[in-house]
Amino acid sequence: MQDKICIHVFVSGLVQGVWFRAGTNDEANKLGLTGWVRNLPDGRVEVFACGERETVMKLAEWLKTGPKRAKVSDYICDELPWEAFEGFTIT
Repeated sequence: MQDKICIHVFVSGLVQGVWFRAGTNDEANKLGLTGWVRNLPDGRVEVFACGERETVMKLAEWLKTGPKRAKVSDYICDELPWEAFEGFTIT
């Protein structure tokens, strides 16, 4: 059995108004992850995602570029201990 982990990510750049949250939600659900994604007042997107290490890291890689219309200029990712969540939501 693989390790279960969570990541807490802040993504900056052109990441609001370009379907970044919806795309993150779609990717996380495809990968079977739990957690949430939200826009921040300063223009960043914040993501908290949990699951098997391999699939969480696939989402982490996707977040570095996001959907087609996004332009990610900064990406900060911290790995945290696994937490249980119900599904993945946009908040």
